[in-house]
Amino acid sequence: MSVRGPAVLAVLGALLPAAAGAQPAAPAAAASAPGTTLEAVTVEGRRNDPTELRRNASAAKIVIGREEIEQYGDSSLGEVIRRLPGVTQGGRPGRGGELRMRGMGSGYTQILIDGERPPPGFSIEQISPDMVERIELLRAPTAETGTQAIAGTINVILREPLRRRSTDFRPALTLERGRLSPQLSLSRDGVFGEAGSFNLTLNASENHERTDTATRTTFADGDTGAVLRDQADDETGDSRRRRLNLSSRVQWRLGPGEQFSLQPFVARSESRSASHATLAAVGAAPPPPYASRVGSGDTTADIARLSAQLTRRIAPDTRIELRGGASLFDFDGTWTQHQAAADGSTVLDSRSGTHIRDRSWWLTNKLMHSLGSGHALVGGVELEGTRRRELGATFIDGVQQEGVGGTELAARTRRHAFYLQDEWDPARDWSAHAGVRVETIRSQSDSGMAPVDKRSTVVSPLAHLVWRFDAPRRDQLRLSLTQSYRAPTLRNLSALPWLNTLYPVPGGNVASSPDRAGNPALKPEQSHGIDLALERYLGHGGVLSVNLFHRRIRDLIRNVTVLEDVAWAAEPRWVSRPRNLGRATTQGVEFDAKFRLSEWRAGLPPLDLRMNLSLYRSRVASVPGPDNRIDQQPRATGNLGADYRFPGSGWSVGGSLGLTPGYRTQLTELQSQELGSRRVLDAYVLWHIDPDTRLRLALSNLAPRDSVGSASVLQGAQWQTIETTGRTDLNATLRLEMKL
Repeated sequence: MSVRGPAVLAVLGALLPAAAGAQPAAPAAAASAPGTTLEAVTVEGRRNDPTELRRNASAAKIVIGREEIEQYGDSSLGEVIRRLPGVTQGGRPGRGGELRMRGMGSGYTQILIDGERPPPGFSIEQISPDMVERIELLRAPTAETGTQAIAGTINVILREPLRRRSTDFRPALTLERGRLSPQLSLSRDGVFGEAGSFNLTLNASENHERTDTATRTTFADGDTGAVLRDQADDETGDSRRRRLNLSSRVQWRLGPGEQFSLQPFVARSESRSASHATLAAVGAAPPPPYASRVGSGDTTADIARLSAQLTRRIAPDTRIELRGGASLFDFDGTWTQHQAAADGSTVLDSRSGTHIRDRSWWLTNKLMHSLGSGHALVGGVELEGTRRRELGATFIDGVQQEGVGGTELAARTRRHAFYLQDEWDPARDWSAHAGVRVETIRSQSDSGMAPVDKRSTVVSPLAHLVWRFDAPRRDQLRLSLTQSYRAPTLRNLSALPWLNTLYPVPGGNVASSPDRAGNPALKPEQSHGIDLALERYLGHGGVLSVNLFHRRIRDLIRNVTVLEDVAWAAEPRWVSRPRNLGRATTQGVEFDAKFRLSEWRAGLPPLDLRMNLSLYRSRVASVPGPDNRIDQQPRATGNLGADYRFPGSGWSVGGSLGLTPGYRTQLTELQSQELGSRRVLDAYVLWHIDPDTRLRLALSNLAPRDSVGSASVLQGAQWQTIETTGRTDLNATLRLEMKL
């Protein structure tokens, strides 16, 4: 599917004048009687108004605040973010999954918490929507926010204190497949002394889930098409997950433009799962290696994080900002699996365990100085360090696996960066931002089998230009020229293997069930990018925008499966490793709109509409076509939402529809994957009982559709294909929202 950027711009150009004509007229001056004294009226914008934050950003940005975060009563933050323009989410609807901007998965999207990189082991699903003040999507990287953002950046800002005493109490109950999951959120704002304020938010939940998955594995002769193996695997899993999260922000005003704040964050999660599956041959295919299997898993994870920020004015035109903090992450997990033959006899018993401990710290120093003549200089230095210790062991039939049994990994990563940016307003209607960021990462690991010592430095020049061409209206045109990159993770660099237990060592395996290992020779991906955005701002916070982007990537990283001689087995085994494949390009056009229907034509109902549509195209040069696109990038994705409040009543209703067409990706010359279409329909009903009490019914994944996908690999003259079908279900949540 081609991307017709000029055609989209032409259509948008035809629509924008109509929206401009719908702008509310300026109020006429009121006549006053002689001798009447009129008091001056000061109009102040809302604090951190999302529309103003978006308009005044140096690079194209989308911002949503508390009102939109709460709109659908979502129980996870990922469900909120997936409705935003250009964002897709992996996994099944309602179950969470990796968030991707512009459809680019596998680490192309940078995730920040309060502008800082989260600690290792952190997942955005560990944050409840009740803990969030606003969410920012940056479509182009900036020197200050970091350049590990080829696709973009998602910045989650946690709750900020209000200068008043208030308490939000929100119990909720979720129903899915007859299983009830309770949740409780409590948020408290308060003040102390003349300059102190705080927010404390507590969230506790217990989720009960059932998962059904059907897997079909076929091996077929590539020349004749004859089926050599055909097996059907049907698995049912039950899980229980408990989470307790606590976040706080305590701040003191030290003077005009000066502040000190502390932000602790603590999270604990426990999960227990059990599964049962059957494996059967289809037709006259050879019998499967086992008839049934049962499995179980227990995991616990603890996160503690403390950060501090100090902003001081050291001269009339100079401010300094110091930020720092430390975090810890502990994870323990054990998994078991028992395979049995049709007569009940044991075929295989496996048991594995992993313990991970991470310790990290960071320190940043930012200086902001006004040079006069419309220039403002911003510079900063960032330091970050992480230490990881990982212990793991796998036992097959009571025997510790060769080569990886009793593995002990000690690893450390150091990152330092500095940046300099000039923010310049050359004329009343122009803003320019030019800067450079230099970042160095060194990753080291100590392992007798696969030590790593990798150092990489990336220099990223960036430039952003904003033209407010329609003054005194607030419309504007943006242009960004950037360089960004994607650094290999420590896991991708470590050559330690993770063995496939379906084909245990010391024997061989097949290409569709490979072992997995890292690649110490990996280089970072680097990208040259251009973004062009046209934005029109309407009344009542409405926005229309269209954004075109192009990225040219070199040293693309992709997992490739190859037959190797390995140290952990007596014969060659198929191993999947990340490798640099060369060059790739991706481009697209993203349209988003948010407005009230009555703005377009008088007399129409005050229906709030939100819609976005994104079209993508990409090509990996070293992979033969067709469908040689960036991994996990669909051709298109879109959302449509509407909200309406009945006049004179306390009732509001709304709904949204998200669509992503199915697509096929040629991963390498011998590997491909397909994903089915995705459709998620949500709705809510909100009853405003009184000014301090609301009752919300949220329905997620109405009209459920199975999640379907497949992966194929060619081994010699044999096609091996694994097709997976996962059931999805309606999720209903009843939430009481009270201000005490």
